[in-house]
Amino acid sequence: MTAETSAAPVTVVWDPAVTTYNFGDHPLDPVRVELTMALARDLGVLDRPNVSVVKAEPASRETLRLVHQEAYLLAVQAAPRDPFFRGWGLNTSDNPLFEGMHEAASLITGMSVRAAEAVMSGEALHAVNVAGGLHHAMPDRASGFCVYNDPAIAIARMLELGAERVAYVDIDVHHGDGVQAVFWNDPRVLTVSLHESPVSLFPGTGFPTEVGGPNAEGGAVNVALPAGTGDAGWLRAFHAVVPSVLRAFRPQVLVSQCGCDSHYRDPLANLALSVEGQRAAQLEMRRLAHELTGGRWVVFGGGGYGLVDVVPRTWSHLLATATGAPVTPSHATPNTWREFAASKRPAARIPTVMGDGTDASYQPWEPGRADPVDRAILATRRAVFPLHGLDPDDPRD
Repeated sequence: MTAETSAAPVTVVWDPAVTTYNFGDHPLDPVRVELTMALARDLGVLDRPNVSVVKAEPASRETLRLVHQEAYLLAVQAAPRDPFFRGWGLNTSDNPLFEGMHEAASLITGMSVRAAEAVMSGEALHAVNVAGGLHHAMPDRASGFCVYNDPAIAIARMLELGAERVAYVDIDVHHGDGVQAVFWNDPRVLTVSLHESPVSLFPGTGFPTEVGGPNAEGGAVNVALPAGTGDAGWLRAFHAVVPSVLRAFRPQVLVSQCGCDSHYRDPLANLALSVEGQRAAQLEMRRLAHELTGGRWVVFGGGGYGLVDVVPRTWSHLLATATGAPVTPSHATPNTWREFAASKRPAARIPTVMGDGTDASYQPWEPGRADPVDRAILATRRAVFPLHGLDPDDPRD
């Protein structure tokens, strides 16, 4: 990052009240975002002179209705008062009821909308909401720990404000199905998702043949990677697909969902990335934003269930990447943060450095390779590249 862009204004949207988005005894434990913000603060990332840490109002009903049906909003409000409530994807093991569900989900959504508005207005070049990225919620139902689809609502708000081309890149281990569904037939939005194969992981969608509706063919790009894919294969797939389709689409704004459940220690999935690999993807998305959108970059968190060991480190790298100079993986985690993490989760493994000690290098994609990752890359390129005027078999495209 140049000196000019490292000093560019960055908005970080944060409110401790997001920890009320709490399903109870559940993998999506809000301690992960609490520990992330504490680590970023102790590393000095949030005190950089170009950074403003701001709160946001909960999303209004009008804003929520940019994506969600009114009947569903009413159901979310009513459900916690009825322990026997059924329907709308609520009161399930993935999406159990909790008091204040509507209010907590509206706050997270309002924070993501605030980030999007900061970038659209020129208040900030980059804006981050690590508590956002709840990408599975559908217009009429909850899904996969997600009540309201804050990334889709934030994108819809940017379109409302005049954006003509928004690119959404989702690196969560799970397919970004909700965002894809909302913009399936909208040529103004490109959705790109790299995820574990739907053959082996929820939500069972995200095959390379899913390329968008009749008015937006090529608007959905899906890279479905085999279980066990590590840094080298994942990064090869990213570089073989994402830069090419983004350049062809020519976005005005880049939106990134940066779920870190692709980590090899994540308990809910089967990819094998390291913190270093995830950090490398973040750096490349920042680079692409500065190449293609004048630096306009809206950044969300997402999945991630290594609550102490993985999420705080990966998303602190994300905050450092978005706000200026990256933190090196060999950097020690501050003692103050280790003590705080131990007070929150005494039995947890507390990391002492910001990386896993791995080498996140990769070999560029070339046609003719036959391993499972390269077959997945070629399937995506052949499904979608011609729709963007690109040659799927030419590694220069």
